[in-house]
Amino acid sequence: MQLHWHRDDLRCSDDVALSTAAANTAERGDVVPVFVFDDDVLAHASPNRVAFMLDALAALRADYRERGSDLVLRRGDPREVLVDLAGDVGADHVVWNRAHSGLGRERDDDVRAALEDAGVAHEDFEDAICHEPGSITTNEGTPYQVYTYFWKKWRDRAKDAPYDAPDPDALFAPADADTDLDASDLPTQDDLGFDEATADLPDAGTDAARDRLLSFLESDVYEYEEKRDYPAEDCTSHLSVDLKWGTIGVREVHEAVVAARDVADSESERESVEAFRGQLAWREFYMHVLHYNPDVVAANYKEYEREIAWRDDPEELAAWKRGETGYPIVDAGMRQLRAEGYVHNRVRMIVASFLTKDLQIDWREGYRHYREHLVDHDTANDNGGWQWAASTGTDAQPYFRIFNPMTQGERYDPDAEYITEHVPELRNADPDAIHSWHELSRSERERVAPDYPAPIVDHGERREEALAMYKRARGEADD
Repeated sequence: MQLHWHRDDLRCSDDVALSTAAANTAERGDVVPVFVFDDDVLAHASPNRVAFMLDALAALRADYRERGSDLVLRRGDPREVLVDLAGDVGADHVVWNRAHSGLGRERDDDVRAALEDAGVAHEDFEDAICHEPGSITTNEGTPYQVYTYFWKKWRDRAKDAPYDAPDPDALFAPADADTDLDASDLPTQDDLGFDEATADLPDAGTDAARDRLLSFLESDVYEYEEKRDYPAEDCTSHLSVDLKWGTIGVREVHEAVVAARDVADSESERESVEAFRGQLAWREFYMHVLHYNPDVVAANYKEYEREIAWRDDPEELAAWKRGETGYPIVDAGMRQLRAEGYVHNRVRMIVASFLTKDLQIDWREGYRHYREHLVDHDTANDNGGWQWAASTGTDAQPYFRIFNPMTQGERYDPDAEYITEHVPELRNADPDAIHSWHELSRSERERVAPDYPAPIVDHGERREEALAMYKRARGEADD
């Protein structure tokens, strides 16, 4: 027997470890799929993510049952659970797909040691990305710090084809086995110690992920380059949650994207598909950064001569979290986060810039808040995005480029469709009034939208303060 330990690869198809184990049944025996609810991991989770995870696990279990097998569920320390389960079923081999965060790699090391002490063989595989860390480097053999150069090599590097789903004959079949292996029921949110989800979650599972992929590739991908920055157009794949939880394999996504590019009708359409393919490369770039720099989760990647003097203002931070800053595009994004557990990428950049540059609040506060609410929270991607916005990361936004939230709203949501969808107080307001909200007098604001707040800061003033803050950190100005 073999155990396949699922983590953030909640699928049967295009799973490297599972496919490899299934191909080795002649030598190692059937594969028993298992998922362990690890309390140390759950301590970093949130209601929205746990709810989606449980839905994805239900879909995965249904997939296994259709194949005559089942997903074994356990709760506890994987070091103990996997050793005990291997003993229960007579498994002498355990396989899984690698983690790249610092905590994930520590857990993998601990599990390896426990299995070795128990005399159980183990093997792990690269699955979450197309090219493992260390495979794309500078000519000197060091990890890239600039995405553009990484992309050029990533783009041209051959990718593996999707891995086959396991043949049912390769999977442990409870009905035919002598071993009494209780698969147990899925726990509830409450069983795991979480409140109910606060967001309207997308459907989970491989079928839902494939539906999102196919829908995007039918038409939107060919307009992606032109429309991706306009949140009202919603010309995005919405696959981030599926790649985060592994309900679809990255090789399957990449192969489908390349196929869409190859049947494009024009050069502009091909370029649009390539722009989306670049997003897959960004995801891997940040995964490589995290792999080699696990401390970036809590520390600036980019070193300044002095510490950045972030402001500590609980009231402004709370207004930002509530979506009540008086800057419409910012508030729309923060309210979308609460309602959907998701934020459009352009808007993520705008709200992050506002927090770090206008409010001059530490990017870690924003990262923690997003981690709490996002269904698609991915440590590498989210950390990379926040540090980019804060001008503290690799390949970061230069500190002197500060988003003007009003200009951003007018440029990327000219008719205020996205804003009014998420900020109902402004639904009766003219788009011009919305985009000039910061310029309106108190009486004009009360007439146009009496329930919507005035701006909590003056962008122009805060921009100058932010520039001075960064210059001091760079040692270019006195305190």
